[in-house]
Amino acid sequence: MKAKEFIKKYTMVLALVIVFLFFTVLTGRRLVLAQNISNLLLQNAYVLIMACGMLLCILTGGNVDLSIGSTLCLSAALVAKLLDKGAAPAIAILAALGVSALIGIWQGWLIGYIHIPPFICTLAGMFLFRGVARVILDSRTISIMNKDYLKLFTSYIRFANEENQHVTSALIIGIIVAVLFTVYTFAVRAKKAKDGYKVGAFSSTLIRTIIIDALIVAYAYKLMGYKGIPVMVIWILIVVLIFGFITSSTVFGRYFYAVGGNEKATKLSGIDPRKVYFWAYFLMSVLAGFSGLLVAARIGSVDGNMGNSYEMDAIAACFIGGASAYGGSGTVPGIMIGAILLGVINQGMSILGLPDQYQYIVKGGVLLIAVIFDVVSNHKTGKS
Repeated sequence: MKAKEFIKKYTMVLALVIVFLFFTVLTGRRLVLAQNISNLLLQNAYVLIMACGMLLCILTGGNVDLSIGSTLCLSAALVAKLLDKGAAPAIAILAALGVSALIGIWQGWLIGYIHIPPFICTLAGMFLFRGVARVILDSRTISIMNKDYLKLFTSYIRFANEENQHVTSALIIGIIVAVLFTVYTFAVRAKKAKDGYKVGAFSSTLIRTIIIDALIVAYAYKLMGYKGIPVMVIWILIVVLIFGFITSSTVFGRYFYAVGGNEKATKLSGIDPRKVYFWAYFLMSVLAGFSGLLVAARIGSVDGNMGNSYEMDAIAACFIGGASAYGGSGTVPGIMIGAILLGVINQGMSILGLPDQYQYIVKGGVLLIAVIFDVVSNHKTGKS
């Protein structure tokens, strides 16, 4: 692979490395402290999860869902209210996810079958669902005290009697995951080669696998120094792996790319674009509702402003991670890199004590640069 092709393919990865090293030096290595490394994913869990759903919406033609921050707030408000009334955690969780699913069905139907423009439909939902959330909360803050619920999302995986600053189990689990990833990677490569598919050079696969394994072990090593592996990371991985598999290895996932690439041709080939739109917005709402459960548990309380501008973080993560503003292209690994890049910028500036306005300026600049790069590098001047 030529240097120019390498830089183009791994632009965001290189950007993430540069930004991470920059803030590591600028913060006097405080960014890489065990607690900060642990918090990096926890504080951005909602972005990592909701970006998976937002990717499906963007793939259909650059569309977005503006209502997910409000859906997250509504889900969290419902959980907090039910738990406050003494409901069992399972009942509260099912109720919140059920309402999120109904929102997804409603918006998916309006957008897919009634052909309401996604921007208008979800903009209305943004106001509507936040209003309902504030009605449920009665315009007050509700604390979440149920220990079983909190344990489900905020506990840590470790052996009994392990100390918070020396959780050996985290490193052991990290090594096991790295080994399993290596075995899976080369098993998939061997199967593709056996079936006659074109595979990359062995050396390229080996180097990429070694780098990813090193990152997994390094992350686990850092977690070993602060409480261990958070359960919330497991929830993130489950969602990311499911949606990564859907978009890369299933016919259903390819429908989203097809609609975004050429909707008319997709329709003529026998695929119903209405169903694709429906599923994109349905899954997006369910993920927003699930993110509400995580955020409520992490913060420990819910108010009517929870989730403000969260939709913008999910959208930014997708575009920074390589999703095309015109639809039809983008990957789950790419948007994960975009989300982590945003998280590093936010955390780095927070450690430095910079005001919020500078974070907005930097995030806006990074997003604009990412979209300009997509348009210019792919020679796009319009939807055509």
